Amino acid sequence: MSRKKEYVEEEVIEKAMNLFWIKGYENTSMQMLEKEMGINKFSIYSSFGNKKGLFIESLKLYRRKVSKIIDQLEKSPDGVLAIEQYFYNFLKLSAGKGFSKGCLITNTLNDIDKETDIKIVRQVESFRDDIRQVFLNKLMLENGENLKIAEEKADYLIISMIGLSSASKMYIDNQLENYIENIFKRL
Repeated sequence: MSRKKEYVEEEVIEKAMNLFWIKGYENTSMQMLEKEMGINKFSIYSSFGNKKGLFIESLKLYRRKVSKIIDQLEKSPDGVLAIEQYFYNFLKLSAGKGFSKGCLITNTLNDIDKETDIKIVRQVESFRDDIRQVFLNKLMLENGENLKIAEEKADYLIISMIGLSSASKMYIDNQLENYIENIFKRL
């Protein structure tokens, strides 16, 4: 007879996601996860298979959270202005208690190497590529950009987004706003 879970899975995944977001995949131990999630290793293994399985579920939850601001971007009738607003919305999403956590995807890119695990790498690359495609679609809306120029700008924006994510962990709001303003002056 299987035991009934004494926790809400979405809640413990969120706790794990926040820990991974701050500490990184490699620096997060099972003991840390047990303490943060309030469940034991057996429950973690039973529900998620292992640390990697839990991390992948954390990435999926993060993607759902970010999808709210991506949906706003996609639904906006604006092109470049909507992308700029996405950058500001991202800063709000990544805010922690007295600090910014950056972006879980960017943090993961900085934390792992390509040999870490192909499933994790695929999750991260898929997320990056999807956001780049949204940027590209918005840029194509703007003044009927030709595809080559729009792709170059989408690459510039996705790399700028990674830069913003890293910078958000150490710079103050005013500096980050200046950074965003300068990104969009160059488009």
